[in-house]
Amino acid sequence: MLRNRYHISFLTSALIGTAVLSGCWQAKTKTINPSFEMPAAFSAEGMEELPEKWWMAFDDPQLDGLIEQALTENFSIRSAWDRLTQAEQIAIKTGASLYPSVRYQGGASRTRLETGNVTTYTSEYSAGLAASYEIDLWGKIKSSQQAAVLDAKAAQETVNAAAITLSASIAKTWYQLAEAKQKGQVIAQQLDTNQKVLEVIRLQFRQSQTGAAEVFRQEQLVESSRGQLIQNNETVVLLQHQLSVLIGKTPGTWWTDTAVTLVKPGQMPAIDVPSAVIQRRPDVLAAYNTILAADSRVAAAIADQYPAISLSGTIETSAGKAHDLFDDWLANLAANLTGPLLDAGLRKTEIERTKAALSEKINNYNQSVLEALQDVEDALNRERFQRQYVTNLQQQLTLARQVYDRTRQRYIKGQLDYIRVLESLVSQQTLEQRELTARRQLVDYRIDLCRAIAGGWSLTRPENAELKSE
Repeated sequence: MLRNRYHISFLTSALIGTAVLSGCWQAKTKTINPSFEMPAAFSAEGMEELPEKWWMAFDDPQLDGLIEQALTENFSIRSAWDRLTQAEQIAIKTGASLYPSVRYQGGASRTRLETGNVTTYTSEYSAGLAASYEIDLWGKIKSSQQAAVLDAKAAQETVNAAAITLSASIAKTWYQLAEAKQKGQVIAQQLDTNQKVLEVIRLQFRQSQTGAAEVFRQEQLVESSRGQLIQNNETVVLLQHQLSVLIGKTPGTWWTDTAVTLVKPGQMPAIDVPSAVIQRRPDVLAAYNTILAADSRVAAAIADQYPAISLSGTIETSAGKAHDLFDDWLANLAANLTGPLLDAGLRKTEIERTKAALSEKINNYNQSVLEALQDVEDALNRERFQRQYVTNLQQQLTLARQVYDRTRQRYIKGQLDYIRVLESLVSQQTLEQRELTARRQLVDYRIDLCRAIAGGWSLTRPENAELKSE
């Protein structure tokens, strides 16, 4: 029994020792910087600190509830979580090769032998363990595992990026719905005004103070307002459908009687230096991790050129009776050396392929950084110019209302033709709608800015979807 214990101890120590030896290999850490000079600062910045959950800066409890619901119920987000889980399990599976693989086996057989009139039975029982292990001398397995781990990190950042994109989509849709509802009120007021003007013109026509053409023109304006109201009602319904799907609900008129307010953006949020914004953005972090993963795959491809050493061992016992099964043991340890001799350039080709893949990831990273910088600058400048445009439209609207009041008064006095009144009325009503849309676009640009500078936040992982039997 002492000899048997020695065989078992030697086999176990050999396998564990080689696992520790190969685990000492570490890949070199590499620094990744954009291949262009980063700007020192953005073109504008504010003083208000942006919350981690950026939409809370709008102080809109209804929007808060919608986004929180969507982050757990939206099916696109759930799919992103599923892809992350798959990447994590691939990393675990790849890393399992760093440790010995141990399998058990057992068996029993019964043999019947007939000799003349004599029948004998023989029983045989067996049990054993078989272990195998590849010594990772060149770091091929470790590099593959690191690549899989980095893929999982990139998948995590992709989830964060999807959450930011979803929250921005909901916020934009919510305030588009607010605009549509408010525009419906504006158009309804315009329709009422146009109908009142039509009544006055009809009265004048009956008194022979104006011609039929003026009546027809005003009737056409009334119908035009009705047509705009019909189209706006359609927009309200479609936006409600879109919002329902974004939060994971079936399309429906969920907010028919809900008051939706078009907010006014507050002070400009504080913006870090460009390098800090880039390091926080999930899409850039995902691209960064894909570079590291690609680099690890290059290392694995290079290591695959060199010989591989593997160990295998077995421990077996057998006996004619079950209670004698573990009295005697047979232990065996073997080592194998394998390596490429002729492969028609297959491994060198794989190295070049992984290097090209690495180059692609580096270029994608640089492009991601440039686009991230553009996102911030575009949002800053759009908001700056949009504020000027809103102010300009409000000034135009003030003047248009004054023009309409003056022309209407002169028309009543018989000093102007009706066509001048109609032109001023149409101009005023057009500006009222344009000013409302411009204010909503200003909110959109603030949402774009928040999305461009936002980082990730703590998310709750949903449970996996499963098929349910009826």
